[in-house]
Amino acid sequence: MKLIDETLLAFDFGLKRIGIAVGEARLGEARALVTVAAEPNDARFAAIEQLIQDWQPARLLVGRPLNDDGTAHAMTARCERFANQLQGRFRLPVERVDERYSSLDADATLRAKGMSWQDRKARIDAEAARVILQSWFDTTRNTSRVHRVQ
Repeated sequence: MKLIDETLLAFDFGLKRIGIAVGEARLGEARALVTVAAEPNDARFAAIEQLIQDWQPARLLVGRPLNDDGTAHAMTARCERFANQLQGRFRLPVERVDERYSSLDADATLRAKGMSWQDRKARIDAEAARVILQSWFDTTRNTSRVHRVQ
């Protein structure tokens, strides 16, 4: 897969909050963007629609939570539904990305920056989305290298 110059948005879906990150495929670097904390679905999707208008992403990524052994659990189905809703509403390609340990990695990153527990709690969802997107970039870049060598 060749990395082209495109913008991506990644989502760490949660029942109360959705963390969102942005990145450019050509650069291969993700950054935490925002957390959408609105409860009603209409408000959540209105905020997401505004971000899509602002950033004009070529594709969307949704973290897919799994158990340690790779099996699905209750949140997996909810994230699949969210991914399907994104695709249906915005007509963009939506990829699912294994998000195991993304929240732990996000918390460790924020902790290493010296953030208090309260500050980490406010930023962890967007940071987890960044971890998801960065993981996708890293995996895609490594896959591209393998395909070019062969």
